[in-house]
Amino acid sequence: MCSMALWTMRVFCFHEAEIFTNPCESHPMTLLTAIGLMSGTSMDGVDVALIETDGEALVKRGPFASYAYSDEDRALLRQALADAGGMTDRDARPGVLMEAEALITRRHGKAVQAFLAAQNLKPTDIDVLGFHGQTVWHRPQEGVTVQIGDGAALAQAAGIDTVYDLRAADVAAGGQGAPLVPVYHRALVAASDMSGAAAIVNIGGVANVTYVADAEAEPAAFDTGPGNALLDDLMLERTGVAVDRDGETAAQGRIHEDVLDQMLAHPYFARSYPKSLDRNDFSRNAVAGLSTADAAATLTAFTARSIGVALERLPARPIRLVICGGGARNPTLMRELRRIPCAVFTADGVGWSADAMEAEAFAYLAVRSIKGLPITFPATTGVGSAMTGGILART
Repeated sequence: MCSMALWTMRVFCFHEAEIFTNPCESHPMTLLTAIGLMSGTSMDGVDVALIETDGEALVKRGPFASYAYSDEDRALLRQALADAGGMTDRDARPGVLMEAEALITRRHGKAVQAFLAAQNLKPTDIDVLGFHGQTVWHRPQEGVTVQIGDGAALAQAAGIDTVYDLRAADVAAGGQGAPLVPVYHRALVAASDMSGAAAIVNIGGVANVTYVADAEAEPAAFDTGPGNALLDDLMLERTGVAVDRDGETAAQGRIHEDVLDQMLAHPYFARSYPKSLDRNDFSRNAVAGLSTADAAATLTAFTARSIGVALERLPARPIRLVICGGGARNPTLMRELRRIPCAVFTADGVGWSADAMEAEAFAYLAVRSIKGLPITFPATTGVGSAMTGGILART
């Protein structure tokens, strides 16, 4: 077991927690205090966010922290991704998956303990944890989605009731099981001063878009294509460091339009939504013969252009595009995104948090789950009707 000394922690506290209220309600709603836990396809570490919410229109955002995985952790998780390939039984644990699942559970437990200590909170101060786990295989067209992480063990370790396995019910009902965050995006848009249609794009390992026409409409959403995964894998292979920090390498390179056109010819982009991706559905083979800088520039442009293609498939052209996730921290990627004919903002620029968004969303989803409220919809995952999901593990 690695010690906490191997972890890097980043903590972000909001000077004033925003309270989003439903103007149609004239009385306060009961709030639950929830912590969301997210380990994304970029495999950077465990994100932890605290919110208070009724699971509907009222959200009070709190502190956020990120606990980075060690190099050894990432190596094990990468091997788990490789060993998970081809799974048909979501309960199987081939290769190193059992070891990786124990690691994920342990790291999340330590993250919760560290977060509570840093915020001077006790487990009894928290009503529920929303635990995403680590996606290692996602093939909804085959009825399989696998997120490793033992929710029951985490609940016992943290001393807090935990909602986990939030994608499985949707996939079992014929949905894509992704994206899951759109209902939280809708809550944020509804509570803001935004007018007109908005698109929120999360750029993690995979990128996805949520379209919100108005506060009452069900959101539409789908995975747009690669996010940071291809670029991260390129940088790990070429430099030994799995990130193009601040987009510096891509900024020095040239976009190869012929290679970019080849990648954009992937059949995924022609499919109608709802649709979703596994982290490894796209290959970087097309840039294998390019210099590191040119390959990074071309892959960065691939992410941006695929998002532009996705916007053309939305029900209507959004007035604004809000970028969250790790991609919002990449100036070169943001420059490419601003070539899209739409007003482009980062989540921070509209008063949200690019870093905390997904962890906050899983806290929100956990509250919706225990209240039996829907978390997926026909226009977000393709499921037949709006439905809830998740398993509750009690302490």
